[in-house]
Amino acid sequence: MSRTALRICPLCEATCGLTLTLGDGVVTGARGDREDVFSRGFICPKGAAFGALDSDPDRLTGPLVRRDGRLREATWEEAFDAIAAAVPAQVQEYGPQSVGVVLGNPNVHTMAGALYPPLLLKSLGTRNLFTASTLDQMPKHVSSGLLFGDPFAIPVPDLDRCDFLLLLGANPVESNGSLCTAPDFPGRLKALRARGGTLVVVDPRRTRTAALADRHLAPRPGSDALLLAALAHTLIEEKLADPGALEEHCDDIGELGVALGSFTPEAVAPACDLTAAEIRTLARELAAAPTAAVYARIGSCTVEFGTLASWLVDVLNILTGNLDRPGGALFPLSATAPAGRPAGPGKGFALGRWSSRVSGHPEVKGELPMAALAEEIETRGDGRIRVLLAIAANPVLSAPDGDRLDRALAGLDFMVSIDPYLNETSRHAHVVLPPPPPSQSAHFDFAFNGFAVRNQVRYSPAALPPADGRMDECEIHARLILAVSGLHGAPPEAVDERVIADSLARAVTDPRSPLHGGDPQELARLLTGSTGPERRLDLMLRTGPYDLTLDDLRQAPHGIDLGPLQPRLPGVLKTRSGRIELLPDPIAAELPRLRGALADRPAALVLVGRRHLRSNNSWLHNVPALTGGSNRCTLQVHPQDADRLGLVDGGQARVTADGGSLEVPVEVTDAIRSGVVSLPHGWGHDRAGSRLSVAAAAPGVNVNQLLDGTRMDRLSGTAVLNGFPVELTPLP
Repeated sequence: MSRTALRICPLCEATCGLTLTLGDGVVTGARGDREDVFSRGFICPKGAAFGALDSDPDRLTGPLVRRDGRLREATWEEAFDAIAAAVPAQVQEYGPQSVGVVLGNPNVHTMAGALYPPLLLKSLGTRNLFTASTLDQMPKHVSSGLLFGDPFAIPVPDLDRCDFLLLLGANPVESNGSLCTAPDFPGRLKALRARGGTLVVVDPRRTRTAALADRHLAPRPGSDALLLAALAHTLIEEKLADPGALEEHCDDIGELGVALGSFTPEAVAPACDLTAAEIRTLARELAAAPTAAVYARIGSCTVEFGTLASWLVDVLNILTGNLDRPGGALFPLSATAPAGRPAGPGKGFALGRWSSRVSGHPEVKGELPMAALAEEIETRGDGRIRVLLAIAANPVLSAPDGDRLDRALAGLDFMVSIDPYLNETSRHAHVVLPPPPPSQSAHFDFAFNGFAVRNQVRYSPAALPPADGRMDECEIHARLILAVSGLHGAPPEAVDERVIADSLARAVTDPRSPLHGGDPQELARLLTGSTGPERRLDLMLRTGPYDLTLDDLRQAPHGIDLGPLQPRLPGVLKTRSGRIELLPDPIAAELPRLRGALADRPAALVLVGRRHLRSNNSWLHNVPALTGGSNRCTLQVHPQDADRLGLVDGGQARVTADGGSLEVPVEVTDAIRSGVVSLPHGWGHDRAGSRLSVAAAAPGVNVNQLLDGTRMDRLSGTAVLNGFPVELTPLP
């Protein structure tokens, strides 16, 4: 007999509410939850395929342990015994820096991935942390840290009240949004235009988002920072800048005009391949709009000047008076954010507190560039990474030069993967710990609620009980922490109770906390929840800004609407000055390099990636319902370039760049501008030893193999994955 259960979709940043149909212990269907306070019934193809992903027969059902060179099925006890025997001994012999930790994108989509990795890092004492952030959004964290003192203080466009929206390097109709959590992004963009607003999209491709726009500009890839600098220059030069109430919170407004003085539209236009008139018109429209927001994403981040582009987005929002303003760009306030922080000076944000061992890459937000992982494993000497813990990560496909990293992983002394699949990375592990399917896990969006376009809170208990032999994902993480820290055999709930005790001890002595002056033991007894993670969530809600408990969420299965975003300055500022530091020193020091780019001779042909509604990085290519059709690994080429190079639609081409060559099928289309080609990321499922039968049947090629990892945004350590030069050769 079938029944239904509610579940927040964990497959992208939109966090849509789903209604699952369950029968015989499996998910038999998924549709949008029409009563969900945030998504209102919206669903995309990924959410509709939730059941197929959940029951994928290639998912691992139990741990694997390497014996005699082969990964073999093992019990959970054997798996954690192996970890406890290997990792502490390695740390004792070679020190904590002999261990590296890699965190993949799926970590922000699970409760376990949010709650436990910080504890793991603290237990290990290593500084060798690599995450997907340096393949994606790290420039935005850096610019926010420098501007506001907090790398997580990222303003998002107020989509539902905005009059003018400028999107750069973003394709939210197909990606569902990023660092801007907004279910039904397409519907919100259509509503913006329906109420008389204007949508302008800047993208070298005519994406589905660009097709919705009032105007589409197709500049040369990688020129986003130059274009944004010219817009800011125009606002200042033509006396259109009007920060309004923001001026009392800002330093360096006067110096900004001088710093951007050489970025006139006329100087920038050739490098962007736009006209000066187009740039000036866009600046004037931005200034004239009743409310406006500038929003840029991965296409503007994964380029040489990604941090400058991210900084200039907020500079434009500030100069037009639209930062921290309804209809502009505001700072969300999640239900688990610490309550009661007063305005005033903070600790600020620093770059380069330490550097990587081999190439000296500066630390950013506690992380080192993912592009440096291979050399940190390969290069001998003190501090070489000998042990790697890869949690929901597949850097062989997501990082530059996967072939080199593939070889490096094979030379590790010991490797652990938490992953549901034996994929291109986890196949190197000595122990693989597979989490259960998402239907068997509780869900709360710790990260994405902090980027949501409307304040709300929702919690999903597990829709199904764990199947025989499965272990809850949070328990896997807790046991891993105990195993690597010499506490193997201790009860896993001890990890959560230690966190709760420490958190309560701080809360009761903090006069700003709602729990100030309470008895920690009594407060601990008040916490509800049947598991440690639920009790931790309950505590975070109780110490948050909305006076909520886990019971409140349980009694509101479709979520609790907490209202539209509200102005929050100066409360979000944590800079040492207590103000917005509009022209921080690292940014000012990088501007001369951007000026130098005005004189660069552009490459004849550059490559950009692309999103697809049915994909999410390398995750979903093993689900038949999400593969095929237009979700193909093809090289998109403009007809003029195809004619010039002798390429034909459906033919083959060799693409060559810094890191090597790939042979790919050609798709001739006028949806991309001339001088630019596009190849999607996340493909390349053709390595021996993985167990992804559907993906292996149509493996595609790994676009990141074209890169050798030397191209980076200097300030953030983010790999340049877009706008890099390539050469094409037709193949028979």
